[in-house]
Amino acid sequence: MSVYDPKSLHAEDFINDEEIRETLSYAEAHKNDLALQREILEKARPVKQARGYTCRGLTHREASVLLASESPEIHRQIFQIAEEIKLAFYGNRIVIFAPLYLSNYCVNGCTYCPYHLKNKHIPRKKLTQEEIKQEVIALQDMGHKRLAIESGEDPVNNPIEYILESIKTIYSVHHKNGDIRRVNVNIAATTVENFRKLKDAGIGTYILFQETYHKESYLKLHPTGPKHDYDYHTEAMDRAMEGGIDDVGLGVLFGLEMYKYEFAGLIMHAEHLEAVHGVGPHTISVPRLKRADDIDPGDFDNGISDDTFALITACIRLAVPYTGMIISTRESEQVRSRLLRLGISQVSGGSRTSVGGYAEKERPHDTEQFDVSDQRSLDEVVLWLMQNGHIPSFCTACYREGRTGDRFMSLCKSGQILNCCHPNALMTLSEYLEDYASPATKEAGYKMVSEELARIPSDKVREIARQHIEDIRNSNRRDFRF
Repeated sequence: MSVYDPKSLHAEDFINDEEIRETLSYAEAHKNDLALQREILEKARPVKQARGYTCRGLTHREASVLLASESPEIHRQIFQIAEEIKLAFYGNRIVIFAPLYLSNYCVNGCTYCPYHLKNKHIPRKKLTQEEIKQEVIALQDMGHKRLAIESGEDPVNNPIEYILESIKTIYSVHHKNGDIRRVNVNIAATTVENFRKLKDAGIGTYILFQETYHKESYLKLHPTGPKHDYDYHTEAMDRAMEGGIDDVGLGVLFGLEMYKYEFAGLIMHAEHLEAVHGVGPHTISVPRLKRADDIDPGDFDNGISDDTFALITACIRLAVPYTGMIISTRESEQVRSRLLRLGISQVSGGSRTSVGGYAEKERPHDTEQFDVSDQRSLDEVVLWLMQNGHIPSFCTACYREGRTGDRFMSLCKSGQILNCCHPNALMTLSEYLEDYASPATKEAGYKMVSEELARIPSDKVREIARQHIEDIRNSNRRDFRF
């Protein structure tokens, strides 16, 4: 029988079922213990220091107590502190990206994904390198600088060599003023050797969703294919870090299993990475199960309400204050608007979840992985963010300046975000405004840029950023960064 050990490299030790069940029992026993909950909230609150803020974060057990709370007043405080933490470490910036689906060939039998091997309804498609170029040009014409590439698991159709060649192709495309400056990768668990190849190819973050941490459910949901191996999948982040990838992104697919179990497992995984590698996940994603071809969310009985979803997001922000959080176009404009204030720091915009979707004028649906709830254009998303007080950021500077892993976390914890990420966000937003924005978005954007420049603490940095923005507007120069 395994014993809970966050420093172990064995999945059943650091995601220990007995520990999760004891945690849930403890949380249930204290769901009305307001004194304990207030004590945990005080621990979670950001503390102002001479240089920025500091945050202690929460253990998986402490965070689970807050998630189990039945007090509306405690919920209100959770939301308030989550917003305080978000503003303390990430400010009002929201990083924008788009997914790029390379292939929907897959040998796995995942019961919640339309790409599963037995689905004969969905057309199978794999992009050629020329088709990838056309997709990238379409994305650049929208204004995107950061992509997350997606692919089914198929060693014949989608081998690592295909992924590496595709990354090289993406980085090679320079169209007008467009460049993809960061490629994140969301592909199946692989070997240390292959992770080294991905690192050498210049990827940003390696992303892999656990789907569910409940092993018994995991095995049923993945009945066939290499993804059936729970341990190999769950230990992928350790192999990625051994392969030199500093930034990794976690996530579960909420709706597959009991959300409190998943929440505890997710925070335990973050604790494990911190304990073993000295740095937690770069990002945590919070996708919910959505309708897709051959997939009906009603077949799964663990769906969560919007209110519960908001509480989960806020509790993650309290538990892992320095980690970026991502929400995709799976969610509606209304849900995304609410969660942006509770900890989300990255959103997708203008997304298409089909293979080859961007080069088509009309949104194709036949090869979509899931229904897209937020179908607005990137320009509409950019304007919406600004109208709600958020700075749309296309920044990729930290990755290209080597500020990854613990170096990024040090930047975040030191309070230098306002002197680094803030001006980078304003400069990349200015690039978007000049090259891609509609007149209304451009007008609103430069008003925001002017106002937000004044919030840069350093006089020197502020003046350099102001000059760079003038150069972007008047001299067609691009890609300034701190």
